Amino acid sequence: MHATKGDELRVHGRVVGQQDKVAEIVEVLGSGGNPPYRVQFEDGHRAIMSPGPDSVVQHRGGSGRTGQDLDDTP
Repeated sequence: MHATKGDELRVHGRVVGQQDKVAEIVEVLGSGGNPPYRVQFEDGHRAIMSPGPDSVVQHRGGSGRTGQDLDDTP
């Protein structure tokens, strides 16, 4: 999974009816765009996250892509 500052991190709900959690990536702490990421959620809460397979990075001006999809790009 690769991201840059300003990208959106969407963590899918794990239970039927649970909404996705959406956060803006405010800092990339790993090398080369890799996790962990410092994120800010819509309610202002900040956290450091290493997203799992239930997460998608949506790039600025692009479509959402999973970590596996990103690892396959050159």
